[in-house]
Amino acid sequence: MSLSNDRISLLKYYLSIFKRSKQGVIGLFIIIVFMLLAISAPLLTPYDPLKLGSPDELLTPPSLTHILGTDDLGRDIFAQLIYGSRVSLLVGFSAAFISITLGSIIGLIAGYVGGLVDELLMRMTDIVMVLPALPLMIVLSALLGRSLVNIIIVISIVGWPYSARVIRSQVLSIKERPFIEAARCIGAGRFRIIFREIFPNVIPLMIAEGVLYIASAIYSEAVLSFLGLGDPMNISWGMMLNFAFSSGVIAYAWWWVLPPGLSIGFIILGFALLGNAINEILNPRSRLF
Repeated sequence: MSLSNDRISLLKYYLSIFKRSKQGVIGLFIIIVFMLLAISAPLLTPYDPLKLGSPDELLTPPSLTHILGTDDLGRDIFAQLIYGSRVSLLVGFSAAFISITLGSIIGLIAGYVGGLVDELLMRMTDIVMVLPALPLMIVLSALLGRSLVNIIIVISIVGWPYSARVIRSQVLSIKERPFIEAARCIGAGRFRIIFREIFPNVIPLMIAEGVLYIASAIYSEAVLSFLGLGDPMNISWGMMLNFAFSSGVIAYAWWWVLPPGLSIGFIILGFALLGNAINEILNPRSRLF
């Protein structure tokens, strides 16, 4: 009961600090707005984002019928925008979860076990890290094919080494603390020490890294989709920009380009602000740099 009360008190303490963080509150507000748009998409528009319009509806500017206009195939831009938020957020959250989970497991094992295991895992990590991220994602996307699942896999493959390095450095510090030595003395095995003693202490760092990587994953998906490597059957903000560029009307059809471009910028800003705020709260030493 005491341990539970301590955790509740600590959570309340973190929330009180977060409420005083302007960048954290602004970032959370931006994210909530986009998530509500994604969840409420069927209620906000009667249009199917992939349904072709009539000849009179081709490339029309914003109007009462289509509040953000239509594209060169008569498809409603607003419908594409809010349904596209679902795809972009799905890719961001999924890729971040996979990357942080995989990187954390590798970082935990490498940091605690050390020796040859640490050397092998870190050399493998270094190999992936030194490869140029964008060219690597382009090559992998071209090899795996154009699908939403493949995009998530590609972004995850490129992203996990960074979290592995960060988590490993934290584990190297934690494993020297007295409570880890006490766990060894009572006969706790490696698995128990790693996942029962050390893992709870790196969760805050994982959360901060995960929030920041969501922004990176959304940006990566937008870039790959813009380059024509996204899933054409799942409209995302990057695919909207790709369609606009491919149509040849990107120079004057501002209503087709501006909404997805601004959405990408704002959602990345939101996660960046929230991630930085969480990092400052959970890791006070970061405020010194």
